[in-house]
Amino acid sequence: MENIITAQEKFADLIKSEYARIERMKADSEITDFSKLEKIVVGIMPGDGIGPIIMKEAIKVLNALIESEISSGKVEIRMIEGMTIENRAEKMQSLPDDIFEEIKKCHVLLKGPMVTPREGDPWPNLISANTMLRRELELFAAVRPIKIPEKNIDWAFFRENIEGEYIWGNKGIQVNEDLAIDFKVQTKQGSERIARAAFEYARKNGKKNVTVVTKSNIVKLNDGNFVKAVKKVGQEYPEIEVQEKFVDAMCAKMMDPEFCKGCEVFVLPNLYGDIVTDVAAEQQGGLGTASSSNIGNKYAMFEAIHGTAPFLISHGRGNYADPCSLIRAVGMLVAHIGYGDRKALLDKALDICTITERKHVVTTDKDGATAEEFADYLLEILKPML
Repeated sequence: MENIITAQEKFADLIKSEYARIERMKADSEITDFSKLEKIVVGIMPGDGIGPIIMKEAIKVLNALIESEISSGKVEIRMIEGMTIENRAEKMQSLPDDIFEEIKKCHVLLKGPMVTPREGDPWPNLISANTMLRRELELFAAVRPIKIPEKNIDWAFFRENIEGEYIWGNKGIQVNEDLAIDFKVQTKQGSERIARAAFEYARKNGKKNVTVVTKSNIVKLNDGNFVKAVKKVGQEYPEIEVQEKFVDAMCAKMMDPEFCKGCEVFVLPNLYGDIVTDVAAEQQGGLGTASSSNIGNKYAMFEAIHGTAPFLISHGRGNYADPCSLIRAVGMLVAHIGYGDRKALLDKALDICTITERKHVVTTDKDGATAEEFADYLLEILKPML
C-alpha cells in the first residue's frame, strides 16, 4: 500500500507541472518576424561524433548561401561552445545553464548530432539534449520533408515535438520491483498548435491534404483527442481534405501508391512521428539524406536527423560521413529566415550532385568521397547559381 501512495503522490506532482506548462502555452504568443530584425543571429552547435566533421562542411555551404548578408552584418554566425557530451557529463546537465543562456541570445540554431547516453555507455544517464532543447525553447513542431522524385513523392511531416511519450520520458514510476509505469501526455493546446502549423503549411504551399497518423483505435484518449484536435483545426481550412491512417499500416505500406494516394502533409504525435519519419528517410535514401527543422513561435532549430555515428568514428571513417542531412538543414534554415530562393538553388545543386551527375558519391566507406570532397563538389555546382 505504501508503494501505491508514493506513486500517487508522484503522479499528482507530474499533473501539477502539466497545468503550469499549459498556462505557458496559452501565453506563448511572441512570434519572431525575421523581416523586422536588424540582425539575425545564427547559433552553431557542432555536436558529438561526426557532428563537428559534417558541421564544418555545412558552414561552408551556409556561408556561400548568405555571403552578402553575413558581410553586411545582417546575419551573424555565432559558435556555441559547450554542448559536447564531455562538458554535459562533467556538469551533469543535458543543457548546461550557462550554455542555455548563450543559446537564447540566438534567433535560430544549426545543430549537429549529440550523444544521448544509453545503458552501458561511459557517460552518466542524462536525458536527451535534443529533447531538452526542444522543450526549453518551445520548439513544438518538427518538420521533416521527404522527396522521392522517381516515385512522385513530395511529403512534409509535422511531428509534435514535446508531448506524447517523451515529455515524461525520465519521470516514470517504478512502483515496486514488479511494476514500472511510463506515461503518454496529450494536451488540447499542444495538439491544436501542431495541427495548425501543418494546415498553414499546406495552405501556403498549395497542398490539398493533411493526413493524421495515430493508433487511435487502441489508444483511445491520447490518440483519439489528437485526431479530434486535428479535425477541429481542419474546419478552419475547408479547402484541405483530412484523412486518418494508423501508424502500423503507415510504416508497412508507406511505398504503396494506392495506400498513400493523395497524401501530401502528415501530422503525427511525438513517438509515431519519430518512427515514421525515420522509415520515410530510409526510403528516400537513408538517414544521412534527411534533415529536420524544429519550429516554435520565437526560436527555431535545424538539424540532421541521424545520430553521432560512433561506428564510423571508431573505425577511423568519420571524415567519410555523409554531410547531406546537415547541408539540407542549412537550406531549411535560410528559407526560414527569409531566403527561400537560396534554398531552392541549394536543392537544385544537391539534385545534380546526388541524382543526375554524381561525380563524387558518399558511401560512408573509403571507396567513396569524404564529407569535404562532397561539399567542395557541391559548392562548385552551387556558387555559379548564386
